[in-house]
Amino acid sequence: MQSHLDGRVVVVTGAASGFGRLVAGKSAARGARVVAGDANEAALEETVAGIRDAGGRIEPFVVDVCDRARVMALAARAVEVFGALDVMVNNAGVMPLAFFADHAEAAPAWERCIDVNFKGVLNGIVAAWDPMIAQGRGHVVNVSSIYGNHPVAGAAVYGATKAAVNFLSEALRQESQGRIKVTTIRPTGVPTTGLGAGVVNPAAIQGILGGEIEVFMQKMGAMLGPDAPAELVDPDRIGYFALSPDLLADQILYAIDQPWGVSISDLTVRASGDAYRI
Repeated sequence: MQSHLDGRVVVVTGAASGFGRLVAGKSAARGARVVAGDANEAALEETVAGIRDAGGRIEPFVVDVCDRARVMALAARAVEVFGALDVMVNNAGVMPLAFFADHAEAAPAWERCIDVNFKGVLNGIVAAWDPMIAQGRGHVVNVSSIYGNHPVAGAAVYGATKAAVNFLSEALRQESQGRIKVTTIRPTGVPTTGLGAGVVNPAAIQGILGGEIEVFMQKMGAMLGPDAPAELVDPDRIGYFALSPDLLADQILYAIDQPWGVSISDLTVRASGDAYRI
């Protein structure tokens, strides 16, 4: 199978773990030259070492996406090392689910969420704009969430940042048609990426589940148990319950690995048997 990624230069933020690490590795495996950005230097080096050991071409860059100057330097590094910036994957994100009643505890996490999820994506777009316009083409991929589809209790701030990503993406698409492709990725719940570590109040997940909270907890418990039913954990079964990070990364790669003239502008990825209401 031909890889349209072969030779393209892909920048990935949040590349030290989760989706970011997988997207960086899978891009390199298809022949892309990758610049991996993350604030966690030690984990970033692990990502880079693994990809290099597999024969991939990758350059690490320590960056906090909240720092616009540093994100601009990340984009410049791609051009400096590999001669272009073809794809910018704005993946870095945090998920501090909490109710308004949790404000005293949640406030610092909410502020960080706004900085990373909203400003960080904006910084990535701005950093990619000039090199992509100068070279005559490019592709910006922004990782949003199904939480950005509709407001729900327990996710006011997180959902608002992801809705903002949707708005940024569509405005960018309109402003750059024929020069920059834009893809918005809206994942469903992916339990094993580490995002859950940022949740302030675990009860806040009930907002996205509606009346399915009890069913969700029962299935989640069964899925994580020693005798997990195949219907819940086998992606070839229609009842597959919780999307794996690897399968989500494959769909992100599907959107990226297209001819320059084909733009998959909006992609929602779900487990077919999940319990989410939006």
